[in-house]
Amino acid sequence: MDTMPNSTPKQDRYDAIVIGSGPNGLSAAIRLAQEGKSVLVVERADEPGGGTRTSELTLPGFHHDVCSTAHPMGLASPYLGTLPLEKFGLEWIQPELPMAQTLDPAHGHGDAVALFRSVEETAEQFSSQDAAKYRSIFGPIVRDLPKLFGDLLGPAALPRHPIAVTRFGLQALTPASFYSGLMFDEEPAKTLFLGNAAHSIVPLTKPFTSAIGLMLQSAAHGVGWPVAKGGSKSIWKAMVACLENLGGEVCTGIDVGQIEELPKADSILFDTSPSAMVKMTGDRLPAGYKRRLLDYHHGPGVFKLDLALSEPIPWISDICRRAGTIHLSGGADETVASEAALYSNHPVDKPFQLVAQPATFDPSRAPKGKHIAWTYCHVPPGWDGDATEPILNQIERFAPGFRDTILATNAMSCADMERYNPNYIGGDIACGASDFTQLLTRPIAKLDPYSTPDPGIFLCSAATPPGAGVHGMCGYHAAQSVLKKER
Repeated sequence: MDTMPNSTPKQDRYDAIVIGSGPNGLSAAIRLAQEGKSVLVVERADEPGGGTRTSELTLPGFHHDVCSTAHPMGLASPYLGTLPLEKFGLEWIQPELPMAQTLDPAHGHGDAVALFRSVEETAEQFSSQDAAKYRSIFGPIVRDLPKLFGDLLGPAALPRHPIAVTRFGLQALTPASFYSGLMFDEEPAKTLFLGNAAHSIVPLTKPFTSAIGLMLQSAAHGVGWPVAKGGSKSIWKAMVACLENLGGEVCTGIDVGQIEELPKADSILFDTSPSAMVKMTGDRLPAGYKRRLLDYHHGPGVFKLDLALSEPIPWISDICRRAGTIHLSGGADETVASEAALYSNHPVDKPFQLVAQPATFDPSRAPKGKHIAWTYCHVPPGWDGDATEPILNQIERFAPGFRDTILATNAMSCADMERYNPNYIGGDIACGASDFTQLLTRPIAKLDPYSTPDPGIFLCSAATPPGAGVHGMCGYHAAQSVLKKER
């Protein structure tokens, strides 16, 4: 789909209206449309997509993913996997290696470790003791992945596969810093795991931080860490086309102040932060319930750089050159220290950061012979500093000469992130802290976290289970909640 959606709704009444067009909002709309419902999606920005937009942020012809770029959960999603998105133009590209983790050679373990698609091949990089432990951890999880994704990517409930979920949960509840030291003896395996756990954007000494590490690392073995050909915009374009094929409608450039401004609808679903839903619903929700929603807390932010490059990043390590995503840190202690600083207002000089180099595997992202880099680090909530130099220094540390390849740079601070997407309060790209108090009780502890005391109002954003990620499962479950109330 090359044209933008309409800016004016075609009808004055719908069965359901979805506010916000991120993957969760679009998933909710598609699920309802599959049941024959008339559905309208409204979006304040000029194009749909939320965290899956792609833009020429630096120079003409250099296509940068504004937010997410590698999408393991897009393939692992129990719902998105059922949609014919390839029919509507979505093509996944698998890098040669899903991920690489840098190491400080001074520790005596080389300059990087790879996360291969194969559990066995990954384990072979480690000492015999760590290799055996790696197989014992990830072999069973990867074997159980379809069961685990079906049970874990949703609200808390009795699992359909209790043995697999219990086995996973006993490992997942521990702090990542403790778990890595308990399970592994040497730096490569520890650092690889902690880098994946750091996607939680929570200090790694906190409970449940192992959950994200186990899930993402296992997803690399099970489905890879693919990128969308042409940029993450290909995801929203395919989802919008899928929705329109079912009779749904998307309108952009509509900034909703109050829901009374919208056409009439039996159900309204919010792909927004809880506080935005409170604001837009006015007096529709009880005061006590609104207070509980406003107590929902947001987590640390990010500082992001997008760079147009004259050539590929000159990594010291061949492993890094072959990977789609690279985690940068000198070792386990450095990763833990970086994430521990997230509530200190003083980010470390050597931040743990993520780097993606999609043009290495998808030449359509940049002019012929040129490349792009996508990178960010975690910073304290709402941090107003500039992390450009620490980020560039960290890449230069593992890729000497990198600065000489830079043609143009675009920086996005916490404030820039929130301006881009109001769901990212204080730069929080997860739409809410993923700590143990909110991981399973987003936005509040409730059997059906998607419904509200008003039978016509629902929340479908990443502020509901299972939380952040391009998987659409928050929207899917919210739509199921709508359909259940109508039966």
